[in-house]
Amino acid sequence: MKKRFLSAGLAVVMAASLTACGGSDSASTTAAAAGESKAEGESAAAGESSAAADGAVFKIGGIGPVTGGAAVYGLAVQHGAEVAVKEINEAGGINGAQIEFQFQDDEHDAEKSVNAYNTLKDWGMQALVGTTTSAPCIAVADKTAADNMFQITPSGSAVECAANPNVFRVCYSDPAQGTASAKYIGEHKLASKVAVIYDSSDVYSSGIYEKFAQEAPNQGLEVVDAEAFTADSNKDFSTQLQKAKESGAELVFLPIYYTEASLILQQANTMGYAPQFFGCDGMDGILQVENFDVKLAEGLMLLTPFAADATDDLTVNFVKSYEEAYGETPIQFAADAYDAVYIIKAAMEEANVTPDMSASDICDAMEGVMTQIKVDGLTGSNMSWTEDGEPEKDPKAVQVVDGAYKAME
Repeated sequence: MKKRFLSAGLAVVMAASLTACGGSDSASTTAAAAGESKAEGESAAAGESSAAADGAVFKIGGIGPVTGGAAVYGLAVQHGAEVAVKEINEAGGINGAQIEFQFQDDEHDAEKSVNAYNTLKDWGMQALVGTTTSAPCIAVADKTAADNMFQITPSGSAVECAANPNVFRVCYSDPAQGTASAKYIGEHKLASKVAVIYDSSDVYSSGIYEKFAQEAPNQGLEVVDAEAFTADSNKDFSTQLQKAKESGAELVFLPIYYTEASLILQQANTMGYAPQFFGCDGMDGILQVENFDVKLAEGLMLLTPFAADATDDLTVNFVKSYEEAYGETPIQFAADAYDAVYIIKAAMEEANVTPDMSASDICDAMEGVMTQIKVDGLTGSNMSWTEDGEPEKDPKAVQVVDGAYKAME
């Protein structure tokens, strides 16, 4: 089948091209400019009010934490997806049909995530954007596999998240992030001696650490200290920081989430320890931590495929729409979700699916074309997918400068 190339939210389009023609010989499918769209963050079901008059709509669900300690991630995913849904609906929908989008809160809890999935399935969901975090995603992926429901997780990075043939992901897997981080640090000569502080009770953190440690020697990096903590001991990091300091590490690698990272930066500052800190996509959100002095994050680097200050039209338009709708600058998780919705659109159009098809038939059709489509999105150009659900795109990094993320070369 011919590959389809989708430019998510491309600014310059002709009116005649706004109606989707799945499976056609068209060289590309385009959507309305992000700058001309304003997402409606007040609704958990964006697109419902503009559903096609005949009721023929695609029902796309989303799952993530919008309350609790990981709410920054889930809200970003919800809002990023809503921006994409609004754009697509205003541009004519998918194969001429509108999208209804509903997002459910799972509080970063596996059992609650399964409950959220069942709620969406009862609603009539035909494809899932989610879940947002890894442990809930693994639990839900078993359910979507049993139901043969198409699933694309924007940010579930554990290997197990995409273990089933119906599940794909936008972000890198944990092992890929670990390997890519070591390569980036080594190739850019950021340090030669590295310490690591990681969460041994978390599949995301421990998975990244394992591959980082394997790749580090290949990049001329010496891991001089590796300190673990668990979910039951994630408040006081003085011991880990002191050992990292004594090891002579020039850089401390933090493959952890932003909540613990903010505490580490605060405690390092208190003890006068100021190495270079480097994290992965779980670090994204640290600038939004309540009562956190963002000056402590100055110089922090993180491996992430999205920088809100990028000057390409797609990013500029997306950031504008997002800020207008939600009053804040989008983080990577929002960009991942935005791309996830456009990936669903690309696959649905390539497979020429229609809203009257069952979720299982839609899944079969989309799964069959995922290795053929290419998507030009916020988190990567010319993105493609392997048969095991993994994305292929180049890694990027950002650094906190003057309280904001700045793209690094």
